[in-house]
Amino acid sequence: MLRFVFWTLLFLNAALFAYGQGYLGTSSGEHEPERLKRQFNTAKMTMLSNEQADAMTKKTAGAPAEAAPPAPPTPAPVAAPLLKTVACTDVGTFDAVEAKRFEARLAALDLGGKQSRQAQQEQDVSSWLVNIPPQGGKDAAERKSAELRNLGISDFYILQGDSPLKWAISLGVFKTESGAQARLAQLNKQGVRTARITPRGPQTTVYSYRFRDIPEATRARIVATASAIASAEARTCH
Repeated sequence: MLRFVFWTLLFLNAALFAYGQGYLGTSSGEHEPERLKRQFNTAKMTMLSNEQADAMTKKTAGAPAEAAPPAPPTPAPVAAPLLKTVACTDVGTFDAVEAKRFEARLAALDLGGKQSRQAQQEQDVSSWLVNIPPQGGKDAAERKSAELRNLGISDFYILQGDSPLKWAISLGVFKTESGAQARLAQLNKQGVRTARITPRGPQTTVYSYRFRDIPEATRARIVATASAIASAEARTCH
């Protein structure tokens, strides 16, 4: 009995050894050495010594990492086109009502400190006075009146009242400047050399506007606005 068990174990060990060495074959029909040879392609494998392996490791570790591609250059900002500006423009004149309307329409342009207003006195001429300037007092005016009579001139009178022309001598008031010029020429022929023409009419306040460093397109809008309100002129200033 012991002999049977011994031979049975010996047979099983031999069978396992043969199977492990591939002598009994596999299900795919190839031995283990052939399978390993096909998997690793040993014909292309190279055996390295310890020194060669260490050198290869150091070379791989010291190799610089692949540099990242450079960033594309940032495009330079495009400068906005420069607008041509007008250094100085005067627009006027307007009476008080016209000036108020003009300023209301200018508000939409928001010109701020580029806009300023000037007020000035202007005479609204309604007639022309031919006269001899003020004589400084009543007695002097009387003496000048006697001289005029001696020249044959009688249509005159002495101006009085509280005015800049007090003690002047009026020689005629005319609706047109040409009528006043004709009268003055006649007096000169009669020997009167000191007569002159003075415009008459109420003093009024008029307004003009000055604009500095504004674009040409803005200037055109200002001039168009002024023309729609009054017969205002636009002039270049300094």
